[in-house]
Amino acid sequence: MLFTSDKAIYLQIKELVMEKILLEEWLPDTKLPSVRDFGAEIEVNPNTVMRAYDILQQDQIIYNRRGVGFFVSPEARALAQQEKKKEFIETELPTFFKTMHLLKMEINEIINLYNDYKS
Repeated sequence: MLFTSDKAIYLQIKELVMEKILLEEWLPDTKLPSVRDFGAEIEVNPNTVMRAYDILQQDQIIYNRRGVGFFVSPEARALAQQEKKKEFIETELPTFFKTMHLLKMEINEIINLYNDYKS
C-alpha cells in the first residue's frame, strides 16, 4: 500500500479497512486478517495495524473475539458510511465548492459529470 505523508499511517489503515467494508469486500461478522498478517500484507509494523484496529473497535466498526481475532461488526457499513460522509462534508466539499466557484462551474455541469461517472 502506498501511504501519503499528510495523515498518520494508522489513520490511513483505518480508512483502508472502512473502504473494504463500504465496498463489501469485508462483510459483517467476517474475520479480519490478523494484525501480523495484515501488517505483512501492507508492509507496516503490526503495532501500527493494532493501533488502527483499536480505533476501529472504539468506533464499533469492528469487534474482538478474545483469542480468535477481529471481526467486522454487523453495523460496520452504516457506521463507516456515516463517518466518511461527515468527513467528506467537513473537509473535502468546501474545497470542491471553492474550486467550482473559481472555475465558474455550475452545479448542472457537476451533475452531468457525476451521472457519467456512475454509468
